[in-house]
Amino acid sequence: MVDHDRHEAEDRRFWARRVSLTTRILVVNIMALGLLAGSFFYLDSYRKRLLEERFNLARSEAEIAADALAGARPEQRKAMLRAIGTRQHLRLRLFDAKGRLVADSFELAPPAFAFVDPDKEPWLQHGARALDRGMDFLLGADPIVPYRELGNHAGDWPEIVQALQTRHTTIFHRAAPDQTPAISAASPVGGNGEALLTLRNAPDVTQNVRDARQTLAIVVAIAAIISVQLSLFLARTIVQPLRMLVRSAIRVRLGRDRNVVVPRLPERRDEIGLLARAISDMTAALRQRIDAVDAFAADVAHEIKNPLASLRSALESLEKVKDPALRKQLSEIAAHDVRRIDRLITEVSEASRIDAELSRTAFQPVDLAALAAGIITNREKSGANRDRKIKLRRRRDGEPLLVPGNLPRLQRVLENLLDNAVSFSPPGGTVTVELTRQSGRIQLSVEDEGPGIAPEDRERIFERFHSLRPEDEDFGSHSGLGLAIARTIVEAHDGRLSARDRPGGAAGACLVIDLPVHGEFE
Repeated sequence: MVDHDRHEAEDRRFWARRVSLTTRILVVNIMALGLLAGSFFYLDSYRKRLLEERFNLARSEAEIAADALAGARPEQRKAMLRAIGTRQHLRLRLFDAKGRLVADSFELAPPAFAFVDPDKEPWLQHGARALDRGMDFLLGADPIVPYRELGNHAGDWPEIVQALQTRHTTIFHRAAPDQTPAISAASPVGGNGEALLTLRNAPDVTQNVRDARQTLAIVVAIAAIISVQLSLFLARTIVQPLRMLVRSAIRVRLGRDRNVVVPRLPERRDEIGLLARAISDMTAALRQRIDAVDAFAADVAHEIKNPLASLRSALESLEKVKDPALRKQLSEIAAHDVRRIDRLITEVSEASRIDAELSRTAFQPVDLAALAAGIITNREKSGANRDRKIKLRRRRDGEPLLVPGNLPRLQRVLENLLDNAVSFSPPGGTVTVELTRQSGRIQLSVEDEGPGIAPEDRERIFERFHSLRPEDEDFGSHSGLGLAIARTIVEAHDGRLSARDRPGGAAGACLVIDLPVHGEFE
């Protein structure tokens, strides 16, 4: 079920995997502009409201004029038609009961308005009408019937026919030649079959809508330009550094240029800068790890080659030597080399898996004082100290000294340090283990009374296969990995392992483990 949900989530994000980041930034910003452009739909409703207001006005004008004509004497009607048409900018036509045209205000007085001839208008108006048609198409507006003169009989005008049938004022909307509204209203006059037809041209409605559309179009265009520029700027500030990091990462992966520098972008304090510095640090750590692996492999080959050469020489000589005493000596040399190779391979195997093992280990509280006491007791029982004495000294006796860690690995560290101290101690010498706690840290020091460590060698002794052994110790008895392994384990516990002078200037070596107190380790 979890895998199914995960695959569904990946399918939903499919578009994101196939579309570049720059395109996505542009699309998101343009979508916001699309919402702004949706205001054009509001303008269409604005136009409809304006027309509705004009329809109501035309209805009121036609009904008022029809009522006035119904109550006027026949000789007053023409003067009334002429006055209303001139003042209200209307064309009024009166039809008698037989449908004949009785009077036309445009014939009784100069026309109150004239339809604009589109052929005589400038090209800007042609462009405006083209935009109007485009917007009507996008908005799905119903087509408007063009206006034309239908005749001088009432039956030629459908609005008059409908008004006489319903006895209510009827409104018709047609398009003038310049696509402005031509609004006609037909209303019965009295009850004897007469009818009044009014006509009004409303170019101001079209102009108001055009002005609003133009203003909104300018706003959208400016917003689009600014949004695209900002999107491109944002894409450059995000995408270009990412592409730079990708190119560097590819070159590092291919390994064609050892000196590839991954840009750290120190001037950036955002997530891109954090990513760049993280990749740079990761690359440096990776190179350091690769160098360490290469050096380790070379050291292993070198260290194994020596006992193998000795073993080969002993075995080749064994076939030629007839003296039993010499053959026995060669056999002992071969056996010693085999044990040395076995010990070396064991140490190398352990050293190579320590980092990976500790990275997966959940640390638990470890009482360092109890661990040290237990190790010392076991060594005394097993005789591992031979004729040396090991003394445990603690400050704040009885207080648990807890550190977060892996018990077997910390035990291995202490065993290595004690082995090292015992091997360098003179017969009858004392090895002192001291534990202290200060400033949220616990320190465990192992001191011996041997020749000590020269200041220039105090870091070298922690290098792999570097070994400064006592003169009386058999060659090859140690792999040279003990202190290197110990430092690796301590550092994996967020600690430090170092060599110092013994307190008070006494002769001998002092190796100190510094670990965090349990509860303060992150």
